[in-house]
Amino acid sequence: MKNIVCFGEVLWDVFPNHKKIGGAPLNVALRLQSLENKVAVITRIGKDVAGDKIKDFIEERGVQTENVQIDATLKTGEVAVVLDTNGAASYTINFPRAWDGIQLTATAKEITKKSDAFIFGSLVARNDVSRDTLYQLLKIAKYKIFDVNLRAPHYTIAILNDLMQEASFIKFNDDEIFEIAKGLAFSSNSLEENIKFIAEATNTKSICVTKGGDGAILYYNDVFYYNNGYKIEVVDTVGAGDSFLASLINKLLKGTLPQEAIDFACAVGALIAGSEGANPEIKETEILNFIKQATI
Repeated sequence: MKNIVCFGEVLWDVFPNHKKIGGAPLNVALRLQSLENKVAVITRIGKDVAGDKIKDFIEERGVQTENVQIDATLKTGEVAVVLDTNGAASYTINFPRAWDGIQLTATAKEITKKSDAFIFGSLVARNDVSRDTLYQLLKIAKYKIFDVNLRAPHYTIAILNDLMQEASFIKFNDDEIFEIAKGLAFSSNSLEENIKFIAEATNTKSICVTKGGDGAILYYNDVFYYNNGYKIEVVDTVGAGDSFLASLINKLLKGTLPQEAIDFACAVGALIAGSEGANPEIKETEILNFIKQATI
């Protein structure tokens, strides 16, 4: 069991006909908790019914909520989600919301220092208050995992570069790494060459790039590992990348071989894409059986 802290936004994903609790850091936290880790979130919610429901939801699933801050002014986060015919999601993200104002507290610093891994994203850095808190926590975290989530217009290449410089491990999707590398004046059609460029430019030893239904590439200790994806009938892609990252990090932190780790993570991502919402319950036996069937 590892002690893991997830920092950033918690919110409601609002679909045309329903809404679900989400936010990438929370999705990652919930999946890590389900994989037998001790997980805490550092975030901020509004003093409202929507925030109360999120906090209750997190507590029910065993994730620590001591660092879920309450904002008396700003509302709890909310994102409008639209799915295309392939189940791919697009987002409209309201600003400002409570998670834009995460404060630096003594308890946040203490739990970050003690963590085996500190996971953060790019969206939370859109506002200076939460961004400044993040920068301070990155100074004291031991192992820092950067989950890139580009949501226009909520990012700049300069801030992304600052965050990559702090990271021990970076996760992108393929569109994101090409866009960021281009923004840093690098041009190549090779995914591997873009990965190597980012690794060298940021002195980051571990990089993973997801490719949707085509699997993922992991660059770990100067070696590339590949998984070509698992066939699944997509329901929606919301949260699939988050559960992929949680599953990959869980395996790597516990000493699993990189190839086995990326195979497991790709299977989890596929199962999430084949389910409704970001946080369906999936047992490890179900994941292993899925992998077994896919290789027959």
